[in-house]
Amino acid sequence: MAIARHEEILAAALALLLSAAGTALAAPDSSDTNASVTGTVAAASASSDADLNSRIPLPDPLNVPPPSASDVTAPAPVVEKKAEPEKAETPAPEPQKAETPAAEPQPAVTAAPQPATTDTATAPAAVEQITDPIAIKLKEIITTKLSRFVDRKDDRPGVESFYASRQYAPLWTDQGEVNARGKAAIAYLRGVAADGLDPSDYPAPAFKSGADPQALAEAELKMIDSVLTFARHAQMGRVHFSRVAGDIAYNQTAPDPATVLANLAKADDAGRTLDSYLPQHPAYKGLKAKLAELRGQTAEPAAAPPAVRIPEGSILRIGDDSSRVIFLRKRLALADQSSTKYDRQVAEAVKAFQEQAGLDTDGSLGPSTLRALNGNVGRPRGRRDVVDIILANMERWRWAPHDLGKSHVVLNIANFTLKVFNNGNKIWETRVVVGKPDTPTPILTETMKYITVNPTWNVPPSIVYNEYLPALQQDPTAMARLGLKVVQNNDGSIHMYQPPGDGNALGRIRFNFPNKFLVYQHDTPDKHLFARDTRAYSHGCMRVQDPLKYGEVLLSLVRPNDGYTVERLRKMYGPEEREITFPTPIPVHITYQTAYVDEAGKLVIRDDIYGKDAKTLAVLKGEDRNIADVPMDRRGEQQASYTRPRGGLPYGVVTEGSSRYVSRQADGGNFFEMLFGGPRYYQQQPQPSQAESRRGSYSRPLN
Repeated sequence: MAIARHEEILAAALALLLSAAGTALAAPDSSDTNASVTGTVAAASASSDADLNSRIPLPDPLNVPPPSASDVTAPAPVVEKKAEPEKAETPAPEPQKAETPAAEPQPAVTAAPQPATTDTATAPAAVEQITDPIAIKLKEIITTKLSRFVDRKDDRPGVESFYASRQYAPLWTDQGEVNARGKAAIAYLRGVAADGLDPSDYPAPAFKSGADPQALAEAELKMIDSVLTFARHAQMGRVHFSRVAGDIAYNQTAPDPATVLANLAKADDAGRTLDSYLPQHPAYKGLKAKLAELRGQTAEPAAAPPAVRIPEGSILRIGDDSSRVIFLRKRLALADQSSTKYDRQVAEAVKAFQEQAGLDTDGSLGPSTLRALNGNVGRPRGRRDVVDIILANMERWRWAPHDLGKSHVVLNIANFTLKVFNNGNKIWETRVVVGKPDTPTPILTETMKYITVNPTWNVPPSIVYNEYLPALQQDPTAMARLGLKVVQNNDGSIHMYQPPGDGNALGRIRFNFPNKFLVYQHDTPDKHLFARDTRAYSHGCMRVQDPLKYGEVLLSLVRPNDGYTVERLRKMYGPEEREITFPTPIPVHITYQTAYVDEAGKLVIRDDIYGKDAKTLAVLKGEDRNIADVPMDRRGEQQASYTRPRGGLPYGVVTEGSSRYVSRQADGGNFFEMLFGGPRYYQQQPQPSQAESRRGSYSRPLN
């Protein structure tokens, strides 16, 4: 009985399969088939299994389920028809998968692409195969003996990563011949003397036509070493600034070797790419142009006249008659050297000298002009001297940040001037007083972050002990008469400070750009020094002739909508410190330009008051130039002004009650914060004013 039922079910399934496959049957046959199926199903219903009809429905050509793989060997059309809707994923396919048992053909459909995916994953193995003989040699050298060709250890990882990323394909040659990139780079390195550099520091190897792969690979890496060395020197300087002096500070970053090589690889002009590592601002380019002009001169200018020293005496002006004029005429090489008359010809010659020397061009022979005239005796400036001065200045510009900033300040120590720039244009200029030769103003770049109105002056410890305590030995009331307060700390050290006021050493306003030398720019009550031509009188800080206007100009750049003017700043004067912060700090470049090109395009030479030119040139041209770009440790050369000696007060000096100064050991602060201020350093006392406890400061003593 069970066997009969099983046969009936198979017959019904076969009839359904034939109907779904669209078998071509004649109309009568089709009817007979339907009748036969109907009869078969009816017979099955008569059996004891009543639910057989529900499991074997009558055939419907519009909704026929697919047969299983065991029923049909290869029903290709059915598999394709079912696979397509599954690939197009929509939010509603989940129920369809549950309704239709089409999961069995799916492995066959998805399995087909799998070998292709596997083949794609393993394809790079074939790409990594290096067949070029030069590339093979490059890989061998780079992975085993790169140090023989790239001297600087820090450059080697970048070289390795660069060549590995390009399957060790050469950069300078194609098909064994030097390419356009290589020719451009070689030509550029041979012409770096135009920037005051020595081409022998960046040798270009010979890429001989037809050379063997080993020779070409070695030449490739020698050239790599030369371009990386040049890029570093161009961006940071041929000489490291620490080799020249300890009062120079820049935050420098060497160019990344892999980036340098990548830039060269994608550049249309390798020479232009190398040139981009040099400063591109007008100050540097102006000196470069003047260097080319001087080197283009075929003959040395006429020899300077014999040195003549002009006797000291009173100021000479047009109309004066003096025997000293004869010496002046000889010193200036005038035609008539026998006349004692200070006429217009003499005055015009003096003006020309004053302009060249950076003095006031009044045409009179005053003390400053006389010192300059006599100071140049024995030091004639011929073409070679001027070339060397330009070389030293171009080197200093390479030390400094090449991007000076959209808005920035440039203070030229050698010219005693300060200029403010915005969008490449000078918008304001004033005179400054800088450090004396024995207490020089440092060369640096920092950012100005805030202005202090009504600053307190904390006297640096070395000035306390080296200058003020000896004065107290002679007169115990000297500091009190100067408005300075004297405090003896718990540890026995002496602290002196000056409260805000008109007589404060900092004047009424201070411009803060925190730096390791603890110097800044400020006002001063001692205004008469600005009238002098040479203004090197401070202990290192920079005194500004018109500080209120300076503040207005700076604040118009960083806080243009706040309405700060000279008058508004003046109204802030009072007994307490007040700070104005900069939302965007402004770069401040303290430079030492003994040679520069002025706005009229004229080369101007200034005296080397700190001897920096001579020191720079000595390193550039010295025997140790092969290590001149290696930094020198000068941490032990801290300037004396920032040391903290110990010592007692002379008898009779009146101090301010108990100790107000809290030492670094007591509160964990640092010396910079003590000098520039911070509430932790002063315990609140009934006297003096609250402002003194809010913010300290640092300056140099009056001169």
